[in-house]
Amino acid sequence: MDIVVVRKDLPTHGRVAVFAGRDGRLSAAAAELDRRSGGAVGRALAMLGPKPEHGAVAELVLPRGLDHERVLIQVLGFADRAPTLHDLERAGARLVKAAEAARIEDLAVAAPTGLDLGTDEAEAVLALATGAHLRAWRFDKYRSRDEEDGGPRPRRLEFLSGTVPEARLAEARAVWEASDWARELVAEPANVLDPESFAERLRALADLGVEVEVFDADRLRELGLNALLAVGQGSARPPCMVVMRWRGGDGGRPLALVGKGVCFDTGGISLKPAQGMHDMKWDMAGAAAVAGALRALAARRAPVDVVAAVGLAENMPSGTAQRPGDIVRTYAGRTVEVLNTDAEGRLVLADVIGWVVERHDPEVLIDVATLTGAVIVALGKERAGLFASDDTLADQLLRAGEEVGERLWRLPLDEAYRELVKGEEADLRNIGRGREAGAIVGAAFLAPFVGERAWAHLDIAGVAWADRERPLVRKGATGFGVRLLDRFVRLRYGDGGGA
Repeated sequence: MDIVVVRKDLPTHGRVAVFAGRDGRLSAAAAELDRRSGGAVGRALAMLGPKPEHGAVAELVLPRGLDHERVLIQVLGFADRAPTLHDLERAGARLVKAAEAARIEDLAVAAPTGLDLGTDEAEAVLALATGAHLRAWRFDKYRSRDEEDGGPRPRRLEFLSGTVPEARLAEARAVWEASDWARELVAEPANVLDPESFAERLRALADLGVEVEVFDADRLRELGLNALLAVGQGSARPPCMVVMRWRGGDGGRPLALVGKGVCFDTGGISLKPAQGMHDMKWDMAGAAAVAGALRALAARRAPVDVVAAVGLAENMPSGTAQRPGDIVRTYAGRTVEVLNTDAEGRLVLADVIGWVVERHDPEVLIDVATLTGAVIVALGKERAGLFASDDTLADQLLRAGEEVGERLWRLPLDEAYRELVKGEEADLRNIGRGREAGAIVGAAFLAPFVGERAWAHLDIAGVAWADRERPLVRKGATGFGVRLLDRFVRLRYGDGGGA
């Protein structure tokens, strides 16, 4: 579905949407349609009850006095506060859902002029359009046309506003498209997206001015990224590392983003149960989030220097796979007892983090990974786990998450937890001692590789894939992390408002 913001008047026919406040106040466009229809808009709104909820939609079919086939009236606002931009995004998503239910192919959406939404009209329109775009995305590239649901499907939503600056719209669209791209990467099956093909897709970022370098298995061997190699050694598809650079800042110490890219995770010799293993195609969602965020930053020409690195591998059982009990020496020189080959993501991250730290000396480092099932036990599928060595960095990430609806919850990372990953026959062990604090143990394992710098670890295992509809996304890949990291950059590096 195309979601566009255009400068044009509300059409006099076809299918349109207008807005009303929770208190019954009509937007300018809604009031005009109400006047021309002899109060039909107000009567439809009244059918939602005296206290309609934010985002609720009423529908008029072939309203008398108007030439429109359908008129949708959506309620915006709350009884005790103005809506946030994220609230407006959720309303935009709900408008798409209503259009889908009504089988409306093309919908013109009037601006909410005349309503007090707590922000200027341009930002309100962009928020509504952002939510609509996030909801509209669907992954159906492998569905035959004759297998699709019957009846028409929404094709185009036009948000009508003359107040949105073109530059602001271009920035917003850059983030929309980056989120879509990341979601497509996560949704691709593992027989299509393996380490090599993933790396090829990342090469396309060069078109945006991103420097892209792919380190194949031979180069990894030369450099000594043995932990990443160990994770991928059981697969017929060799691992690699992709390093991407966006030079938009003043050339100082960069922001580093590191992503886990396990394109399929069987668990290796420590084999996962068959039930649900098909979901492990999205064990590369951290790498997709990091790459998507970098794409957004480059597309909107963000004034910040960023190095993004992802370790790509398949964790497969075979005669060449690493075994429980193996000891590997990481790039940073620390040795690791691999006591469970299904705790492989931290091995991938350890090597990539170690390389980035030594070669680029970042001021701030954020890693993103579907690292542990334990974080789902702790937080469910509503928030990602946040671990941070720096309070300011943590606060900025928490705020960014709240603003875009990619919410985080900070978990502890005390020195005591690091005792749980101390090895007996090597420096570190890749699992804890028993079942306690599983998500924290994953973060504690990574801490020694980061060094003395502001660092945050985002465990997105519970939020990278939606197993049911969410307010902004349908079931499937969420793209979690792209908008979060983009907003974080805006907050920390001060380059304007949100998208």
